[in-house]
Amino acid sequence: MSTTDVSALARTTLAAHQSLYLATSGESGPWVNGVFFAESDLFTLVLVLERRGRTLAALRRNPVASVIVSTGSPADPFLQAMVRAEILDGERAQAARDLLVAKVPYVTPFLDTPIETVQLAVDSWRVTDIPNGLLPGKELAAV
Repeated sequence: MSTTDVSALARTTLAAHQSLYLATSGESGPWVNGVFFAESDLFTLVLVLERRGRTLAALRRNPVASVIVSTGSPADPFLQAMVRAEILDGERAQAARDLLVAKVPYVTPFLDTPIETVQLAVDSWRVTDIPNGLLPGKELAAV
């Protein structure tokens, strides 16, 4: 599979999902949380987290985390990556929330609660599609 094909599969997989699993490690130990997300490009994701939640506390302590974009079945294409989190504010936060609402309209009620807007930077995706022979997965690095 060519890099162009792997990139197309990654884009298609991101577009097909409204949520991902975000794994963090903080003072309370490791934690996995399901969150709604939107992609501003192939290597940049945005989401909102509860201001007083365990996931945000962990990211404040250690901004390096992991994500998986998956149906939960290894029979479907999935993406994995290590990410670096940045808490956004001001116009950048508003633009990220607008992007999130455009992809996941039913996230709107969450925006009226105490939340923080977070951007995840992906250096490299591991793209896996077992039924189509992409095992082991292929690395797709940000350019």
